[in-house]
Amino acid sequence: MMQCFHFMVEPAKNFTAKIKESHKKAKKEKRECLDEDQLFVVELAKDLSRVCQRSAVLEHIWNQDDIWSTSLCSSFILQWASMLESKRRPMQTDGWPETNKGTQPDLINVNDLQQAKTEILNWVKDLRAQPEQSVWPGESVAKVLEDMQSAWRWGRAPNLLAAMEMVMWTLILQQPDKETIPQQWLLWKQKTQKIGAISYIPQPVWDWVADASVEVTLDLDTANPDLLISTDEKRMRCGFERKDIPNYHQRFDGWWCAVGMEGLGSGRHYWEAEVGERDWRLGVAKESALRKGFKSLNTDTGYMTLRLERGSELKALTVPFTALPPELIPHKVGIYLDYDNCQLSFYDVDKHSHIYTYNETFTERLFPLFGTVEIVKDLVIRSPAPKTHCLCPTSCLWA
Repeated sequence: MMQCFHFMVEPAKNFTAKIKESHKKAKKEKRECLDEDQLFVVELAKDLSRVCQRSAVLEHIWNQDDIWSTSLCSSFILQWASMLESKRRPMQTDGWPETNKGTQPDLINVNDLQQAKTEILNWVKDLRAQPEQSVWPGESVAKVLEDMQSAWRWGRAPNLLAAMEMVMWTLILQQPDKETIPQQWLLWKQKTQKIGAISYIPQPVWDWVADASVEVTLDLDTANPDLLISTDEKRMRCGFERKDIPNYHQRFDGWWCAVGMEGLGSGRHYWEAEVGERDWRLGVAKESALRKGFKSLNTDTGYMTLRLERGSELKALTVPFTALPPELIPHKVGIYLDYDNCQLSFYDVDKHSHIYTYNETFTERLFPLFGTVEIVKDLVIRSPAPKTHCLCPTSCLWA
């Protein structure tokens, strides 16, 4: 009997050993295929993961389950070296350097990249001196990292870049109030990268934004006479005939727009709008902004808006306008105004992703702005979906 058992077990052992050896060989070959910048990011992820408690998300990077492109690695290295250098300057406590997400590989100077790596490695020396699993990022950060990992596994996030940034942001700040780090991270991302800064906003951060929800209704006295407004004052589209109504000074008589009833002068505010597929505009209008005629509704005339034209041209109406990539065109838009932190941001509600942010100094009341020229599909002001509470021990897979 023992001989029979031995006859069955030995081949199984050999087979298991061969599989392990095959995996080691495949991993070694994969590692050898990586270029210098990619390997640098892999090693950095390993150092970060070593000291970060309650999160194994970066293991996917240093195990090479998530491999970034060379250009992304190079941009990441330059960005974070710049941030580390800025934090070493005397009296420097905030105001992170602005980054250009669209930096092309052929424009990256080799010497600058080498200096950037040296800057990061100097910081890593201190990191390596810390005991393993010594840094507690805080419960809110741990939840955000769990959600990022889940989103990446299920294909909602293209890579784990945001998770890597969140860990570095946590380690660099070293602030006692760890619970506010996800919110600070969002504000920083939107300040340093105005266009498409975050391809997936983690659910805990999204919930924080949505907590600022306000009820917005259209002010009929401001609506262009061509617009048809629903009885609940939350839907609008263009009609075929101009209504005979009083021409108040606050009424739009050129562009097909209307503003919300309430002006916003402080705090955080969030609202959503379901838009058409051809032509719309959303954003805010300053209280002093002129509403008559067809003068451009841009930052020079007191407006901060997002505009879709001809179904394919998405623009932020800065001066001159800022063209946005077609892949950012949303069907449902989230508008988030953080008055005190001087940010107006636009999100794709369905994808939980960032579209564009205005970073301005607000000095007067701002009114939610809505515009459309569509005659079939309504532009609809929506209340944000209620939070979902589940009993999953980690990030909900069905969120």
